[in-house]
Amino acid sequence: MLTGVLALMLLLIVLLVIPVVLRFQVCWPQGVENDTRLEWAFGLVRVRISSSKSDAVTSPDKKQKEVAHRPKRSIHKKRNVLAAVRQKPFRRRIFRFTGEVWRAVQKDDVRLRLRVGLGDPAETGQLWAIIGPVAGMLSNVQEASISIEPDFLDTTLDLRSGGNIRMIPLQLIYLTGGLLLSPSIWSGIKEMNRV
Repeated sequence: MLTGVLALMLLLIVLLVIPVVLRFQVCWPQGVENDTRLEWAFGLVRVRISSSKSDAVTSPDKKQKEVAHRPKRSIHKKRNVLAAVRQKPFRRRIFRFTGEVWRAVQKDDVRLRLRVGLGDPAETGQLWAIIGPVAGMLSNVQEASISIEPDFLDTTLDLRSGGNIRMIPLQLIYLTGGLLLSPSIWSGIKEMNRV
């Protein structure tokens, strides 16, 4: 019984050490050019990941009905993301995790363009005070082409990205587990949920 469990654990570890390659072309929220594929076991297993939204064009009447029937968001359930980001230990841990993941994956022709706006120039300015220096550092990264821009007028989240990323699942599980067990992350989540 014990040898069977050990053999199963060893097999699971061996499977998690085999690299996974992610080939992607993402345009969000438009989604016109989205193409994401996962390859595992050196190309023996290939999976195409489709977006959850249907690519079919909906009629204007149907869109109006969908907008009319959407549930209104409760003000009390709104999360204050900036409250968590304002905490220095939370930011440091997120930046450290991002750096660890960045070093753990191998990148080939990775491009990222992100436009972010909160709809209020003051809130966007507060967010940009935190993201701006990071965007400046990321624009100098040689392994990828990264551009992050603020939009002070509109509520915007526009993402265009593409490239090939090779990663080892066991290494990413280890890094994510370290992030989730971090007290500074839980402190930031508690602050974010506070009304």
